[in-house]
Amino acid sequence: MDVKKVALLIGALLIAVVTAVLAKNMFTGAGANQANAAPAVPLGPKVLVARKPLPVGSMIDPDSFSYQPWPQELIQGAYYTQGSADGDPQKMVGMVVRNAVTPGQPLTRGTLVGPQDRGFLAAALGAGMRAVTVPVTQTTGVAGFVFAGDRVDMVLTQAVEGGGDGPPLKVSETIVRNLRVLATDQQMDQVKDKDGKITVKPSATVTMEATPRIAEKIAVAQSMGTLSLSLRSIADNSAELERAVASGEVKVPAGTNPAQERQMLLAVANQPLDSNTTFTTGGDVSRFQRRTVPSKPVAASAQTGQAMAGLGHALGSAFGAAPMGPSVRVSRGNTVTVVPVGAR
Repeated sequence: MDVKKVALLIGALLIAVVTAVLAKNMFTGAGANQANAAPAVPLGPKVLVARKPLPVGSMIDPDSFSYQPWPQELIQGAYYTQGSADGDPQKMVGMVVRNAVTPGQPLTRGTLVGPQDRGFLAAALGAGMRAVTVPVTQTTGVAGFVFAGDRVDMVLTQAVEGGGDGPPLKVSETIVRNLRVLATDQQMDQVKDKDGKITVKPSATVTMEATPRIAEKIAVAQSMGTLSLSLRSIADNSAELERAVASGEVKVPAGTNPAQERQMLLAVANQPLDSNTTFTTGGDVSRFQRRTVPSKPVAASAQTGQAMAGLGHALGSAFGAAPMGPSVRVSRGNTVTVVPVGAR
């Protein structure tokens, strides 16, 4: 082999080895510098953040928030921090969201409004809704087991007299469904004892959220009979929504994403309803009660017929004899004669 070729080959191998070693050292140094350039961010105390979307007017429950660590330099004085006097989760349950909060966003003192704050009830109302209060007793108010945030149906019980004799018709009717309870006896949160257990206390009044039309119906219903509350199950909201979708009452516009569709269906499921009402009469409960409104007796109808016949006889006497059967009125100048058909 030529000595010159061997020397060139050995020189190329040496250059390749030196280049590989330099490249390895360069990349290793760059990786080490990059790792050292990202120091750990010091975390401060835990702050209260939302675990789910909280729209305006929604009430805070234990599943609405949680504490998580937050960077020290981003801590603000308006945040609820763990261990602070006003950051107790038990005391925050029942507050109302004044400004919308997204998941993961810290809750601030200006975002939430408590029962003791002015404008609390107005913040708890949804857009276009009204607050209406009805008196209840231990029987009509579900024995005090109705709390703020629950949903109830309203039942009207009344006695319909009708136009005749006999006992009136006794009937009960569900006039409104899916009403949201705002307060009971001016209490917006659940009353608890020293052990943290809910104290059941009968209420004298219950304030609920309703549309303007339903509020008018409830005001009229209070003068018609006795109003009772029927506590709804949490699972009834989904059943009502499925019924509304199946009947065509709820129509989702084309082009909406799943998040918008869920929000729209949730808003419909939380609306109070005054359609498709049901009723029960006394005859449905006992065979000794009526099923219909009392009607006028036969004797009264006969007396009315006799009175009408007497009136007709009096009018006939004023214009001449009152003939029986079909007749013809013949006018001769100022004289009017009633002639029965077939007579001369």
